[in-house]
Amino acid sequence: MTDKVTLIKTTRMSEEIVKKFPLHPTIKNAIIQTNREVFVPLAMRHNAYRLDALPIGAQQFISSPLTVAKMTQYLSPEGCDSVLEIGCGSGYQAAVLSRLFRRVFTIERIESLLLEAKERFRHLKLGNIHTRTDDGQNGWEQYAPFDRILFSASARIIPQKLFDQLREGGILIAPMERGREQIITRFTKRGGKIMEDALEVCDFVPILDGVVR
Repeated sequence: MTDKVTLIKTTRMSEEIVKKFPLHPTIKNAIIQTNREVFVPLAMRHNAYRLDALPIGAQQFISSPLTVAKMTQYLSPEGCDSVLEIGCGSGYQAAVLSRLFRRVFTIERIESLLLEAKERFRHLKLGNIHTRTDDGQNGWEQYAPFDRILFSASARIIPQKLFDQLREGGILIAPMERGREQIITRFTKRGGKIMEDALEVCDFVPILDGVVR
């Protein structure tokens, strides 16, 4: 449950997002129902509802609520069952997704961050989020194919094994490194082929190889 004071804060935040990026009502509601303050370090909580990215430790950041809303909407989650997130971080993006998908699978390479995220999921009783410590570029073959795949870190290339784990007709959203820019890019699987569309310029931390325990 989200208390009334928090709902007021998340609703105001969602209205600020809508001023910059029109949201589908289901996406807006997922943002309103997710207490961002829980996913922000204690020292930063006074800034939890600003449209800013914030440090969460291990040289990682929780994305701006505006960015999370955009990435979520670009996934086109309506009517989908499962989503795989590459890069759990604090868990905020996964928590938003959990209100839109029946099953959320999220992978984080930094074990300490994932342990903290799992505790937040337990506290919020988000029982449909499944977590794994691994190099997210491996995907999670056991539960493939996924309707949607989301990268929460920028990538130079998308490994073929992730496209293989994407369902026919599925969508993969990733911030792609293109020269000096990062571009949010939508990949759609049609007839076994991958169609690519550039959406907008963005700024994410880069995806890294391996696992940190």
